[in-house]
Amino acid sequence: MLRGLYAIIYKESRHILRDPKTLFLMLVIPSLELTIFGYAVNLDVKNIPTVVYNLDGREASRKLIDTFVNTGYFQIRGEVGSDAELKRAIVAGKAKVGIKIPPDYTDTLLSGRKTQVQMLIDGSDSTSALQALNTGNAIAMLASLDILAETLGAAALPVEMRPRVLFNPDMKTANFMVPGLVGVIMQVVIMLLTAFAIVREKEQGTLEQLMVTPVSRLGLILGKLVPYGLVGIGETISVLLLMRFLFEVPIEGSLLYLAGFTLVFLFTTLSLGLLISTLTDNQIQALQFSFLILLPSFLLSGFMFPQETMPKVIYVIGQCVPATYFIHILRGIILRDAPIEALLPSGIVLACMGIAVITVATLRFHKTLA
Repeated sequence: MLRGLYAIIYKESRHILRDPKTLFLMLVIPSLELTIFGYAVNLDVKNIPTVVYNLDGREASRKLIDTFVNTGYFQIRGEVGSDAELKRAIVAGKAKVGIKIPPDYTDTLLSGRKTQVQMLIDGSDSTSALQALNTGNAIAMLASLDILAETLGAAALPVEMRPRVLFNPDMKTANFMVPGLVGVIMQVVIMLLTAFAIVREKEQGTLEQLMVTPVSRLGLILGKLVPYGLVGIGETISVLLLMRFLFEVPIEGSLLYLAGFTLVFLFTTLSLGLLISTLTDNQIQALQFSFLILLPSFLLSGFMFPQETMPKVIYVIGQCVPATYFIHILRGIILRDAPIEALLPSGIVLACMGIAVITVATLRFHKTLA
């Protein structure tokens, strides 16, 4: 079954080494993509552009504005003098939030009555809008509680919430996003590389030479998989080092577990790329076919969006993506130091996927030009 395996490994390795530019790009592209996306993908919304229409102008209203600024989520870009100017600033995109304080704001507070502060939010940017809405509501609630406490003469609020954030106490986006980026980028790059393996043989006509050799189908498939697997190991080490030292994401769990599950993921991804190469006749087709898998890897794997909020059909599709299980493993090991029994189900699914895909790829390949 493995006849000719060593010869194919040797041939494919020589082919990779004879093209140092391609090898260099293989090793550099994952690191470059991780660096760019790691800095670009940031869900920590800060300094939301804000304009103020302050009709009161007294100390209480200025204190309220300072409260908004001190949260770090709002950046006052200026003051306006009318409702029309307030709306125009948001429509023109100069501000995403507009705060209007009524002229009787201070008097109403001093009299113990309820006052209203209007907050206009640009909903076209849903991420910033949600952050502004939640923060604005929190500011209003805390201000109300302080006033009630003073009015009732209470020394402290009756109930105090003391939250404790586990695993990522600073709530840094990088700690959540970068491990997921590692999984997605490795699947994208390695699958694209291996998708061209047999297709290149077809286009260059070298498949005819393999037809007259005694190499078995499984030997040919595995022979093409092993060299790219070694390249994939090098790429994985480089992006993990970047994650640890450039983005300062600590690895809380076992490096041994991480290495073992990474090998399983690489096997599955390489097999998927080889399957694509057996289904296509040229590199353009292979690239187009790959995008059918790459986009779900970004959008449906849980890398950015929680899978639990997806419709049932979309959720099921997401469960067919290898990156889904590898991202779960990465975040479990890197962030939470999860025990092996919590990671093993995802690892088993990945291994079964890899075995199923390599089996289909082997059966699909025929030593013919058709």
